Amino acid sequence: MGKMGSEMLIYVLLLMAGVLASGQSSQVKIWPMPASVSYGHTHLYLTNDFGFSSNYGSEILKDAFDRMLALIKLDHVIDANFSAFNSSSLLQGLHIVISSPNGQLQYDVDESYKLIVPSPEKPAYAHLEAKTVYGALQGLQTFSQLCYFSVTSRVLQIDMSPWTIIDQPRFSYRGLLIDTSRHYLPVPVIKKVIDSMSYAKLNVMHWHIVDTQSFPLEIPSYPKLWDGAYSPSERYTVADAADIVSYAQKRGINVLAEIDVPGHALSWGTGYPSLWPSKDCQQPLDVSNEFTFKVIDGILSDFSKIFNFKFVHLGGDEVNTSCWTTTPRIRNWLKKRGMNESQAYQYFVLRAQNIALSHGYEIINWEETFNDFGNKLSRKTVVHNWLGGGVAQRVVASGLRCIVSNQDKWYLDHLDTPWQEFYANEPLTNITNLKQQKLVIGGEVCMWGETVDGSDIEQTIWPRAAAAAERLWTPFDKLAKNPRDVTGRLAHFRCLLNQRGVAAAPVAGLGRAAPEGPGSCYRQ
Repeated sequence: MGKMGSEMLIYVLLLMAGVLASGQSSQVKIWPMPASVSYGHTHLYLTNDFGFSSNYGSEILKDAFDRMLALIKLDHVIDANFSAFNSSSLLQGLHIVISSPNGQLQYDVDESYKLIVPSPEKPAYAHLEAKTVYGALQGLQTFSQLCYFSVTSRVLQIDMSPWTIIDQPRFSYRGLLIDTSRHYLPVPVIKKVIDSMSYAKLNVMHWHIVDTQSFPLEIPSYPKLWDGAYSPSERYTVADAADIVSYAQKRGINVLAEIDVPGHALSWGTGYPSLWPSKDCQQPLDVSNEFTFKVIDGILSDFSKIFNFKFVHLGGDEVNTSCWTTTPRIRNWLKKRGMNESQAYQYFVLRAQNIALSHGYEIINWEETFNDFGNKLSRKTVVHNWLGGGVAQRVVASGLRCIVSNQDKWYLDHLDTPWQEFYANEPLTNITNLKQQKLVIGGEVCMWGETVDGSDIEQTIWPRAAAAAERLWTPFDKLAKNPRDVTGRLAHFRCLLNQRGVAAAPVAGLGRAAPEGPGSCYRQ
């Protein structure tokens, strides 16, 4: 009998003997819930020199293991007398087996893993196997949630052993948007957000870098663009951006960069006023000016050296084209070409798409572009739904891909949207065709920045983003039909975030709620 066969035999015998339980027990506190979980009733204790071994030599893996161990310890002093423990209950390490040597993070990377604690063949070790190092990172996140510091035993402890967890994500795109135009977010704040995303297995940070209010990013090709920043200290250098991308990639998270064109771009003209239709009518960007498209080309050229995700986001939403028709110079340009305002909007978006394609990117656009001229969009377009329901259905029926972020359910700046609605929002609503379902590549919760900065971003994101994270990770048939059934487990995850230094708000209450009074974290 092969290795996997002997493991399965042991598993079946334990299940028959009643040692293991399976399914979604209220005792299982893991968030998001894995695809398959079985567990037992015994305790394990991590030795003081708990380490890892792997067939895969990787700094990413070593750093992730060290971070995980620090998360489990939470600065507690491990001062137990290990000689008093039964040696069979001691876990000496974690063995990690990765089958693919490819360490490149990209869209749709295999994030599946299998975690067995302890290993049937080497009971002093836990066993984690994955196709890629990024699957192993997800497995480490799950392992970290099995462990806790016990104030009774004074060691790191695992309950309900033996565990067998087989897991993979339901959607390949599980995003969180941050907005650094409405308020500047210091680099350490962004890195803390990235850390917290990894705990919930979110894997795309959508960076809405610039907007009407400010342009904080250095663009070497057009160095005056960041004259549109709020102040000299509220800026990101190219090195800052590259550091953020690298930091995220080491945690299995892609960074999606966005420049929103042609609207939401007033700040561009602070450094280059010729991008404005006129001094008195400052957005959208001037469609008649070749310089506009040279600047977009320069930005995307610089982006391609920093942001190596497969996609770039080109915005395209909420474009009020009245400045084009009230500015005589642009009005004459439109007339000469036989264009009306809506045709000029289409011309702008499609030209920006072609520039992005020339730099090797596939494109994400907000849904207005699809609603207005969907059949003209590049077939490499992913349509980003935000205005409401029913759009994803139409997008995938046309053969294009879609990301779901409907604002009534998944906008974190809507403080009156409770976590239960985040949990219940189903990206595949009314999409029954299997081929079309696969065109919904995932979803994203959006932390628009009008009322958040470094002082309140974490408690506005969490725990509501975690509710969406489970919707995007966990198989549909394992999701709770009634969000009320996962309240205790979400509260446990929220307390875990607090323990890890993330300022997640109480589960009881709306977005960014404060505790209503004294009490246990687990009951707030």
